[in-house]
Amino acid sequence: MVSGVTKDWSLHPQLAQDTVPVGDMPLARVLLARDANYPWLILVPRLPGLVELIDLEENAQVQLLGEIAAAARALKTATKCDKLNIAALGNQVPQLHVHVIARRRTDAAWPQPVWGVKPPLAYEEGQQTSLLNSLHQLLKRSGLAGMDR
Repeated sequence: MVSGVTKDWSLHPQLAQDTVPVGDMPLARVLLARDANYPWLILVPRLPGLVELIDLEENAQVQLLGEIAAAARALKTATKCDKLNIAALGNQVPQLHVHVIARRRTDAAWPQPVWGVKPPLAYEEGQQTSLLNSLHQLLKRSGLAGMDR
């Protein structure tokens, strides 16, 4: 486990409201956005007070990049998307978090960014559970210890 992951860390309320947990990697909590328009993971390092990527120590930056890559591979495999969008913006939610968004040439926002194009669409019954299970299994197989639910 990355040194510094602490129990006094908490998830920003907006992220908690807009997502469901996939599991915990050694550094980051992996969340699935509640928006079936675009299958979308969010990784949040479990360290308090982080706003920018540069707030992480160098070893943690490398760890996070590896976890982002594992999450991106899992999302691409699970969704068979055409493209991945990966970004750490944080203009509305200041807590450091990284978006990994599966894009299709047929999605409503293509080729533009996804923000503000369509209201979030709830997953159909069983669809979210199936995607969560698939992502969790793919992430477990990625070799990153600590992928817990």
